[in-house]
Amino acid sequence: MKKHSLIYFLAPAIIAFAGCGDFLDTKIDTYTTPERVQTRYSTLWQFANAFYAPLQSGFDILDGNLFAAASDEAIQTSVESDASFFNNGTINASVNPLEGLYTQYYEGIRAALFFLDYAKDGEHFLTLNRDTSAVTNMENHISYEKQVRSLKWYRAEAHVAMAYYYSELIKMYGGVPIVKTLYENETNPGQLKRAEYDDVVDYIVELIDSQLDELQEDWATHPDNVASNAGRFDKAAALAIKARTLLYAASPRNNPDGDRTKWVRAARAAADLIAFKDYKMPRNRAYGTYFQGVNCINDKETIFAIRKAAGNALEKANYPIATPGGHSGITPTENLVADYELIGLPDVVNPYNNRDPRLNATVVVNGSRWNGRDIDQASRGSDDMNAKNSSRTGYYLKKFLTDNLNLQQGATAQHVWVVYRYAEVLLNYAEAMNEAYGPDEAPAGFPMTAREALTEVRNSASTMLPAVTVTSKADFRKAVKHERRIELAFEDHRYWDLLRWLDAEKELNKSIKGVKVTKTSTGVFKYQTKTIATRVFNERNYYMPFPQAEVFNSKGALVQNVGY
Repeated sequence: MKKHSLIYFLAPAIIAFAGCGDFLDTKIDTYTTPERVQTRYSTLWQFANAFYAPLQSGFDILDGNLFAAASDEAIQTSVESDASFFNNGTINASVNPLEGLYTQYYEGIRAALFFLDYAKDGEHFLTLNRDTSAVTNMENHISYEKQVRSLKWYRAEAHVAMAYYYSELIKMYGGVPIVKTLYENETNPGQLKRAEYDDVVDYIVELIDSQLDELQEDWATHPDNVASNAGRFDKAAALAIKARTLLYAASPRNNPDGDRTKWVRAARAAADLIAFKDYKMPRNRAYGTYFQGVNCINDKETIFAIRKAAGNALEKANYPIATPGGHSGITPTENLVADYELIGLPDVVNPYNNRDPRLNATVVVNGSRWNGRDIDQASRGSDDMNAKNSSRTGYYLKKFLTDNLNLQQGATAQHVWVVYRYAEVLLNYAEAMNEAYGPDEAPAGFPMTAREALTEVRNSASTMLPAVTVTSKADFRKAVKHERRIELAFEDHRYWDLLRWLDAEKELNKSIKGVKVTKTSTGVFKYQTKTIATRVFNERNYYMPFPQAEVFNSKGALVQNVGY
């Protein structure tokens, strides 16, 4: 009877999140009785997919857009936006635009636990009402053997999914409650204490390490990689979760004593993934092309991605207001643009020439060819900055967007949110190795030095970029931070990087800059840096507040983060 009641308890939550996943079928038959559930093996796969439903794409995480406006990467064109709660430091236990993720990720954890409980006797379950004998029904037998293999993978994936959700939770909140069974604290439901941060990290590592040999090694190359399997966790994804989690755990916010062994552990985790991938990033790759449409799906750099159904919401949100259907959305800041390095001598007429090519692939600058026209933000130009809802910074977003999509005709394009990719792994490795051993030391068992990993990423952008020649650990740390800012721009890293480095009070209290664009009588553009907005980041904002309802319902068991 307990199982039946849990089916009724969990199914509505699973159904609620089914619509969040555009690519995985997570729909549950709401009219299925417990008796029918127990006799329909197809339901097994529905519950197996359900723990994927809470995965959150970064394309619509804040104000229906990217999270970049919460950091110094971008500013939201609309003055009234949820990003303002981050920009003003006014997030509190009752007002937090990301509050829903707390419940969402715990639903994912419970969905995974439910599947593992439900699938305990899955192999027998799959034999019900079918002849699986190789002698009498070879077709059914082959189908059964294939499903048994998939069941094994799904069990491992459920553990990895929980590891992922916990990694996201501790990124936001620090230590959080650990729920290991469906019946956790059954006497006093909801009254779970938060675990220590390091204990959650160890649990994440345990969840992953215990399943590495059970996971499918690479869904992208497996013959079963049909549409229904896209977006499932494999071994590389599991190792990526582990590597990022341990990097965060070694960082100053979470490692106040500067324990070097944590950096060594993070470096080893990244090294394990590098060895597993056995991949070398190509030099001078087409950086911008990688993020277009579904190009990243079959690219070896991709480790784990969330594929969205074709749509145009991203373009509607971020095309310039002068493009029919566009709303300007989040616009890159001069703070970011100024950090793209020069390649060669500066162009005194056009400051965007001779720059790191990732700038042109990421940002629409004045004079760019975009949406079938040349961007002109000078007074009375096609994109006049004085026009209502035009960019306040003098820039527009290019990365991820499909150029020249006809929004008035309802044209759509594919979008894929890359959660983990190899360039990040190399940067994780470079950072951890530098902190553990310095820029140029690689003890036995490590594949390369920190400098070599950083150089591989930079050469993939352009072999014309100047070499990083600094030799001290502190200076090399600055080089790694710079490279993460550029390589991972708008991929939901910047805000969390600043938090884990304890750099947020410095960087997120700086004024946001833009450029004023004017044009001379001879048609030459002039650019003047100007302050667009001020920002506030408080010490308490290094961690998010637990939702007030969760604290209240816990009856004192869940202790609120300091300052809230």
